[in-house]
Amino acid sequence: MRLSYALIDISNLKYNFLNIRKKINDVRIMAIVKADAYGHGVIEVVKALNSLPEKPEYFGVAILEEAIELRRNNVSQPILIFNPVIENDSDLFSKYDLISSVFNEKHLTILKKANHVRGRKIKVHVKVDTGMHRLGIDYRDAFDFIKKLSRDKNFIIDGIYTHFANSDEKNKSYAHLQLNRFNEVLSKLKAGGINYGLAHAANSGAILDIPESYFDMVRPGILIFGYYPSEVTSESIPLKPVMSLISYIESIKQIDKDESISYGRKYFTKRKTNIISVPIGYADGYNRGLSNKSKAIINGKYFPQVGNVTMDRIMFDIVNENCKIEDEVILLGQEKSTNLQFSAWDWCKLVNAIPYEVLCGISKRIPRIYR
Repeated sequence: MRLSYALIDISNLKYNFLNIRKKINDVRIMAIVKADAYGHGVIEVVKALNSLPEKPEYFGVAILEEAIELRRNNVSQPILIFNPVIENDSDLFSKYDLISSVFNEKHLTILKKANHVRGRKIKVHVKVDTGMHRLGIDYRDAFDFIKKLSRDKNFIIDGIYTHFANSDEKNKSYAHLQLNRFNEVLSKLKAGGINYGLAHAANSGAILDIPESYFDMVRPGILIFGYYPSEVTSESIPLKPVMSLISYIESIKQIDKDESISYGRKYFTKRKTNIISVPIGYADGYNRGLSNKSKAIINGKYFPQVGNVTMDRIMFDIVNENCKIEDEVILLGQEKSTNLQFSAWDWCKLVNAIPYEVLCGISKRIPRIYR
């Protein structure tokens, strides 16, 4: 067992989810668990969420393989896949009862062709591009596409959705423009008597600050794991970080003044000092950009990271502090006895990243321990 691990606090996970529930009242939740539940371990995360009395009504993932993993672990809720269907994988949507995002005729042709043998109706959610300009049918063309789709007996339109480009920014004028465009599509469909299933638009930023975007269902992602999507959203939902990154002192070396530490000789000792080695590195997701900038919590104090981060280990300068081998090193998280903390946002400010990137970047080499 490695000395370094990610501690996943299931009680914090449930706390966050229940607070999201409280905020949105009676609206359904599609819990977004793509990218191995943002690096937290999708099977344990989904198991924890499904143990709640008010579990998620839907799950959302990015790719087919993520959805199949959930089905093989007995997840019964509807699962929406955001990536569009491709020919080689199309039969698996029907086999595993998965929902495809569709936004052009090619998607429909692929799904119908693969489903011909099984003969069951195919559930889809139509993605509408209201201004993200990544995926989706243009909002000006959405009505005609959905009207035609609604007449095709091979399909069930289970939902319609859009995605905000900047709902987590202070100026939400563009998000409101997108919302207005989406509402135009919905109004037209209603007037035409076309059943579009569940409408959903609100990602984490919109859940916090744009309640008029809730519609029938919301899609929290980073909120579930204890972080606001930016530092300028409201904090209208109380959150607790779910992941901590923990390691231990593996060795202690006394180093003379003016000696270099690590590759590239980017750090020189300023005095005779003690340098500790900690068994974690950039192969584990500890970003090399943190070199000579980061810090860790050891025995109730902060200590600076020194020298270039290497593939498998990092060093810290503890001067003459009375530390010993196997003392705990908190690289991400909070020391509860002192309330000292180093959060994903602290990490982000050092390497110009976002919490999503930090959490998803903790590699599979790091064991996840659940409590």
